[in-house]
Amino acid sequence: MPAGIGRRNALFLIASMGALATVPKPCSAQAPAIATKPIPSSGELLPVVGLGSWITFNVGDDAELRNECATVIKAFFAAGGRLIDSSPMYGSAQETIGYGLGKLSRPPSLFAADKVWISDPRSGLEQIEQSQRLWGVPQFDLLQVHNLLSWEAHLQTLFEMKAAGQLKYVGITTSEGRRHADIEAIMRSRPVDFIQISYNVLDREVEQRILPLATERKIAVIANRPFRQGDLIAEIADQPLPDWVAETGARSWPQLLLKFIASHPAVTCAIPATSNVEHVRENMDAATGALMNPELRKRTIKYVESL
Repeated sequence: MPAGIGRRNALFLIASMGALATVPKPCSAQAPAIATKPIPSSGELLPVVGLGSWITFNVGDDAELRNECATVIKAFFAAGGRLIDSSPMYGSAQETIGYGLGKLSRPPSLFAADKVWISDPRSGLEQIEQSQRLWGVPQFDLLQVHNLLSWEAHLQTLFEMKAAGQLKYVGITTSEGRRHADIEAIMRSRPVDFIQISYNVLDREVEQRILPLATERKIAVIANRPFRQGDLIAEIADQPLPDWVAETGARSWPQLLLKFIASHPAVTCAIPATSNVEHVRENMDAATGALMNPELRKRTIKYVESL
């Protein structure tokens, strides 16, 4: 161990390197290998960057926009992506995803993550069935109780579906730092496989209790709002990248910010949302190469906070 690295940083490095140990070394003729991390409850591997659909895929019945989103989905899979996340809350996003998947004959590598979001617990199953029809999938890999709405009853439904083999994973979500105390209590008392929380270089409250608890309880973590719904990128896009950016393997602000998120040992997957093909390729490229070590993470925080 190099002198001065410290036990905490050493453990952090070991955990981060373990996430990459499963990635095969690419040959020169292949596209760069995508970094993956295991879902703690099963060991199934997921790429550290996925695809969100909030706002960006809510395009209604506009044929041109739907085809643009379908092109994004195609580029996402071509780059090695798997996890696509949506919700009944997201307008026409589910239908847009279903249209894009249909054009690709529904890639078998898809990891379909959706949510139940309805106040009446008795209508949960009906909503889930409608979501499946919109996606065009026989079942979801992951279903999450969106923003903890009627969470007790919906969790019971999801656990029953999992026990019956109709679902692989059960999760809960929140966004923008809301209801962390409730999230923590559920993590301690219910056998959830996933949590979805907001996490980025400026919004790091979850580092204090939620992420350590996820590691302790062996719960996978999906990070939403990696760019603060685009606001973070807009604020710093005109600022120069730090001199040491090459050490991270990133070549742009989005890649630097995604590598920061994915390098936390507790985070399984970040889900930036986009309707731009070049952006989805750029985002997926952040999942190639090494993840950040603790020193680079500290530098990233300090630099971004100084802008």
